[in-house]
Amino acid sequence: MTVINYSISALDANSHQFKVTIDIPAFASEQLTLTLPAWLPGSYMIRDFAKNIISLSAFNSEQQRVTVHKLDKQTWQLKSDGQAVRIEYQVYAFDLSVRTAYLDNQRGFFNGSSTFLAVTELANSACTLDIIAPNKNPDWRVATGLCRDKNTNIYEFGRYHADNYQHLIDCPVEMGNFDVVEFMVADIPHYMVFAGRHFGDLERLKIDVSKLCLHHINLFGEAPFKEYWFITNLLANGFGGLEHKNSTVLVASRFDLPNPNKPADLTDNYQTFLSLCSHEYFHAWNICRIKPHEFVPYNLSQESYTKQLWAYEGITSYFDDFSLFRAGIIDFDSYLKLLAKTMTRVYRGQGELKQSVTESSFEAWTKFYQQGPDAVNNIVSYYTKGSLIALWLDLTIRHHSQGKASLDDLMRQLWLQFGKTAIGTTEDDFIDIASQLCGRDISSAVKELLHSRRRINLQPLLANVGVDLQTLGYKELNSIANADTPQYQPYIGALYQGVPQGLKVTVIEQNSPAEQAGLSVNDIIIAVDNIKADEKSLPLLVNHLKQGSAVSCHYFRDDALLQTQLKIIACPSLAVKLTVSNLEKLWHWQVINT
Repeated sequence: MTVINYSISALDANSHQFKVTIDIPAFASEQLTLTLPAWLPGSYMIRDFAKNIISLSAFNSEQQRVTVHKLDKQTWQLKSDGQAVRIEYQVYAFDLSVRTAYLDNQRGFFNGSSTFLAVTELANSACTLDIIAPNKNPDWRVATGLCRDKNTNIYEFGRYHADNYQHLIDCPVEMGNFDVVEFMVADIPHYMVFAGRHFGDLERLKIDVSKLCLHHINLFGEAPFKEYWFITNLLANGFGGLEHKNSTVLVASRFDLPNPNKPADLTDNYQTFLSLCSHEYFHAWNICRIKPHEFVPYNLSQESYTKQLWAYEGITSYFDDFSLFRAGIIDFDSYLKLLAKTMTRVYRGQGELKQSVTESSFEAWTKFYQQGPDAVNNIVSYYTKGSLIALWLDLTIRHHSQGKASLDDLMRQLWLQFGKTAIGTTEDDFIDIASQLCGRDISSAVKELLHSRRRINLQPLLANVGVDLQTLGYKELNSIANADTPQYQPYIGALYQGVPQGLKVTVIEQNSPAEQAGLSVNDIIIAVDNIKADEKSLPLLVNHLKQGSAVSCHYFRDDALLQTQLKIIACPSLAVKLTVSNLEKLWHWQVINT
């Protein structure tokens, strides 16, 4: 059996460089082609990882240099004459995100997709990876979902195995003096790794995350992995996650974890972190294995377009918060507040009226992952709008099946028909299964939701399960999250953040007073009505002005001081408030179908 041997070591932590070697055995080919992915699954944007490769060289078995020709930005070719070849190169690693690689004297991390070159002619060959311990950091350990060699114990530097290149790059690696929590769920070992200083109650976190993991395993009926790793990098500020088949990489704030001094508190930040864990764990089934037919197999050399991300991110986003309630971590009123925030994010802008969720999915590579200042007004998120379509599907299936089926059943059918068989899905597969569960054809209604540029009306379906939906003004001036009472609330249509000079504009909503006044994103408001503007003074000022007041607004655009008239109007009814109106009906939504 042909085996490609990779090795990686910390070449220079201070200059953030890994050294990588690839030992390619003798192979019946005159030449070999080396290539690095341009993107990685779960993050739909061309990243051009090859830009971080430094000084690539090749040598034959006699240590003679072999000429390497670069064919394009991410592809190299060399003439091997069928002999064994060693490739050596360095990788610049200074990205704290979940996508690439990072190395300093505190920790190391890498995704194989940004680090290891593929040998095109041997793409399906087995791989070994030797992770070499740094001499200067004897207390460092290793965390990864890669298969350990029989001579390598858990957390040890040493040899790891992968079935092929795709397996190799699907298992990120954390190195450092990290904290780890181990626990079992459904007889499967789980590991939560935390890099970076923190003050969290890890025992409480273990209990809560265990509940979420068990919920997801029970929903699908089985786990598709033999172990699972949550690898979390804790920073002063940060948020994000990236899914893999038996692991996830997370970024969070060090204070997002539960406070050990307040064991009964469930802060918004901790709740959000649990939702992130829930989201990425659900992806182990929904996108890592159940996936669009366009991704079978992945083409990582260029964009791979699909119109189905509304299902893979949207359905996952529906279950991530809902599972907090189902697992007993939050009560139902708290869940409704989370759902109301999601609905508000969709309703707040005009993007839902300009882009369908299938268009949003297809255009993820540019419009969603490279959002400009116009995003809130011109695009819709396949995450948030997709989660509302998932809610519509769940409530519709429950209604037509008289409570005998739900979105749970749809996901189990997808797992059995497509996840376990590695057959990619089409849009019609979701619609056909939903129609079967409803006992009637709902294809026209679903396609209308997916392809139209209209607002989704969930009020009747929510009423069927005893939940009342109201649209009100925002609770606060600089907010798009919470709804308030029907009383007058001032509105300018701009979101902002405090900076030393004043208030930096981050969002301008279409047809708002801020837009009509000529304000733009990145303008810095320094005074309104001749009063210095800051995060405290501006809300107080507009709350004391009469509705319809027009006041002076001074602001900087770049280094130019400008002035305009800003009108204060009543907040439009764009924020959603959800309340339980009928407990008897509510049971039809809360029941878990098994």
